[in-house]
Amino acid sequence: MDKKKPGAGHVIAAILLFLMAIIAFANVLSRYLFHFSFAATEEITINLFVWMTVVGSAIAFERGAQLGMTTLYRAFPARVKKWAALFSAVASAFLFIIVDIYTIEAIYDEIVMFKATSPALGIPVWIYYAGVPVLSLFVFVGIYKSARLQLTQIESESR
Repeated sequence: MDKKKPGAGHVIAAILLFLMAIIAFANVLSRYLFHFSFAATEEITINLFVWMTVVGSAIAFERGAQLGMTTLYRAFPARVKKWAALFSAVASAFLFIIVDIYTIEAIYDEIVMFKATSPALGIPVWIYYAGVPVLSLFVFVGIYKSARLQLTQIESESR
């Protein structure tokens, strides 16, 4: 059995999930014990959930578990499979580049023009936005690893 060390994405996902659980549990305790709810818990958990989604995408790419049309893909000859794998990797990377560009533009707008703060904690909202382009670096690594794995498998199958 192959025992791989968990990657950085797995560790970050575990930390984010742990933080979300602790925050939600603290809110439940405060409601039960003090009949008072922390307004910030919803704000924090929603934004951590967004970050967790980006990290989860990275993990899915790394595992090769992203959505795909495997029935059609399996029918292709090896040469077409290589091109399909490369096209999929480039298209996926392009999608996240577009997401990052728009997120960075939103961060810039928030810092320069809007200067909006979060409703519960009053911190600048761009801080929440900043997690997306930073954590998408793990997505690009996952896309690369997935493409490399697919191309290696195609090479070994064609021999």
